[in-house]
Amino acid sequence: MAPLTSSRRTQRRTSDLFGFPVKAATTIQLGALVVLAAGLAVPASTALNLVPVGVAKSYLDNSAGADGDQTVEVETGTFAFINNATSINLTHVGSPAYMVDDQTVDATDGTGTRSPVGIIMDVNDAGVWVKI
Repeated sequence: MAPLTSSRRTQRRTSDLFGFPVKAATTIQLGALVVLAAGLAVPASTALNLVPVGVAKSYLDNSAGADGDQTVEVETGTFAFINNATSINLTHVGSPAYMVDDQTVDATDGTGTRSPVGIIMDVNDAGVWVKI
């Protein structure tokens, strides 16, 4: 595709809510960090090639369903997650956070076993604030 040569009305969404098809036999908890694995939504875990898409807006049970039978609604933004073994402190602000599970982040990629989740924005008593 070539660069613009005239004005263009670019579409935009005014919401930070998105829906994704859920993997078969999967349950996603309200507030869980949700990722895409091979294009299907699952709770975050320690694994490679996961794509973070947001935090679940509600509980979703697709445990008896097939791939894509249900859609999970997620919200993007900056969220507080649990600090894995207090590995993250204020010196990590601006650095990537890596997913340990659907509520926990770490400062390292676990020697090549964890996917990045977003950028660390703050660390306080509420947890590690990560922008997804």
